[in-house]
Amino acid sequence: MPNLLLELRSEEIPARMQRKAAGDLKKLVTDALVEAGLSYEGAREYWTPRRLALDIHGLTARSADVREERKGPRTDANEKAIEGFLRGAGLSSVSEAQVVSDPKKGDFYVAVISKPGRATEEIVSDIMPGIIRDFPWPKSMRWGKASSKPGALRWVRPLQSIVCTFGPEHEETTVIPFEIDGITASNITYGHRFHAPEAITVRRFDDYAANLEKAKVILDAERRKDIILHDARDIAFANGLELVEDEGLLEEVSGLVEWPQVLMGSFEEDYLSIPSEIIRLTIKTNQKCFVTRASGSETLSNKFILVSNIQASDGGKEIVHGNGKVVRARLSDALHFWKRDQGNLPDLDTLTASAAKFGLDINKPLDQRMAKLDALNVTFHAKLGTQGARVARIRTLAKELADITGADAALTDRAAVLAKADLRTEAVGEFPELQGLMGRKYAVLQGENASVAAAIEDHYKPQGPSDRVPEDRVAITIALADKLDTLIGFWGIDEKPTGSKDPFALRRAALGVVRILLERRIRLPLLETTRDGDLLSFFHDRLKVYLRDQGARHDLIDAVLTPDADDLLMVARRVEALTAFITSEDGKNLLAGTKRATQLLAAEEKKGTVIADGVSQALLKLDAEKELFTAISSASKDASDAVAGEDFRSAMEALSKLRGPVDRFFEEVLVNDEDAAIRANRLALLRLIREATGTVADFSKISG
Repeated sequence: MPNLLLELRSEEIPARMQRKAAGDLKKLVTDALVEAGLSYEGAREYWTPRRLALDIHGLTARSADVREERKGPRTDANEKAIEGFLRGAGLSSVSEAQVVSDPKKGDFYVAVISKPGRATEEIVSDIMPGIIRDFPWPKSMRWGKASSKPGALRWVRPLQSIVCTFGPEHEETTVIPFEIDGITASNITYGHRFHAPEAITVRRFDDYAANLEKAKVILDAERRKDIILHDARDIAFANGLELVEDEGLLEEVSGLVEWPQVLMGSFEEDYLSIPSEIIRLTIKTNQKCFVTRASGSETLSNKFILVSNIQASDGGKEIVHGNGKVVRARLSDALHFWKRDQGNLPDLDTLTASAAKFGLDINKPLDQRMAKLDALNVTFHAKLGTQGARVARIRTLAKELADITGADAALTDRAAVLAKADLRTEAVGEFPELQGLMGRKYAVLQGENASVAAAIEDHYKPQGPSDRVPEDRVAITIALADKLDTLIGFWGIDEKPTGSKDPFALRRAALGVVRILLERRIRLPLLETTRDGDLLSFFHDRLKVYLRDQGARHDLIDAVLTPDADDLLMVARRVEALTAFITSEDGKNLLAGTKRATQLLAAEEKKGTVIADGVSQALLKLDAEKELFTAISSASKDASDAVAGEDFRSAMEALSKLRGPVDRFFEEVLVNDEDAAIRANRLALLRLIREATGTVADFSKISG
């Protein structure tokens, strides 16, 4: 079976776009080939900073012939209907159509349309210009003389050459020479920009990849990542250090080089007085370099690791020197930020009103930054007011929540007013991802209580399903207040997530609330707190996602979760107890009996059958129904008492005692007795089964 090789070579593609672009190319090309009637055995995409490549193997050499019969109008139909049929079928006259007789419908026209298969080369030549021209780059550009013409090609960076070859695995291949904006596909590519700029003739993927490697280009991005990671680990180890690994940075750096060369640089140890997080971000953000630390230590060393795209003749000394100069300049700036944030602001006299509003100590640097945040009237959202107003709301909400979480009221209030203060620090201004963390460091420096400092950092957490949940009670309280204020506010202005769009990360905030409540076992009446049933429903959706991720069955969640259930911890505990019960033998059998009872009862209710208001013991004629009534009376009381005491496992155990009586009832008792009074009484007995089990769950929603 033939193989297809495609390469689109350009100027440097931004690293963040490469992986997706290669995947898009693979999907667009393979989808178009399949739509054209071709099949293939496999396809794999590749990318480097300067090229997207696609290897499709086992591609059929030709699409199959297609024969289609298209039914038309009756032969006595009006002229316009027949003309429309002929146009649609591509026929010039009715003589080219067949006439088919139907005993019931009469004679009608049928067009037999035969489409001969097409050579793969022809199909590729047809589809590729459109794919390239309409490629879904997030951003693209025009270039050169042709850029002024209407419809000029747009690409992420100037497109320089195209390779497109097709042929069997062990024979000669052919070039599919399609053309787009003056660039004609060929079998010529080029290697490393500096080390091997000469033209390379290729035939198929194997020699293409091999020749590129000889020309100092490693085509496989995963292999480049592996080389960088292992070389970085080795060079760190050789210097008595360990690499601080960073998957995101590794992905980015592998997209900046075609021939990775790993080197080590250094900076003055004086800069280690800067917090490690700032050093790491400074070096990562500005120079795309990794940091190192002493083995087993959290403290960084003054050695960093850089990745070059050039195999320098001097062993990389000049490259290391140049990167070191930039790193030192950036760290000098970072040290300046760090020191300035610990000093007084120059305009303290303008901050007294804001300081008084929040009870701030104007002599403390972090307090000054909070006063400044309020005094500047920094907007949080146009419809939700300023950051200062938001802090005031969080402060009020945190005071209410502290009674529920058991947090110290004074420490909670102090944490609430300082939680957003670091937004006005220079360190966070330079590196917004350090918000919270820098606030904690500055809080410790000015002598704040450890719980207050922890709350300043952790009130943003958890920021995703794998992020840690706050542990300190003050931190838990501020984290809940922060997220609830966000959700209540955006619900109040009707800015809710729609489809996949969630610009204010409200799903993440709601999931954060769910995780805090469940993992820290907090009882919070959400409906009372939010005063919004629609928002409660949103929390229910996030709760379902969380519980399903924890392994809970969706039907058991639905069986427990009622529209007004606003104590999410209790919902989770009910699901846990129901899961354990329903997988036991008693649970399975009771479920079967209960479903039979509720289905029979529902059917009779739908028909309008008379059902007694209550069960009359005088009308219980058979031992099996008497036994069931006694068992329900006892189990219902025990289950209700257990639920009231929030002991859901005991409630399930109480209901499990119904298994035998329910089974015996259906074996020995005919519900639809000829006597209307007895029938109504027995149906009322079934209703008692539904009501008894309903104290813990809606069994009708449980599958099985």
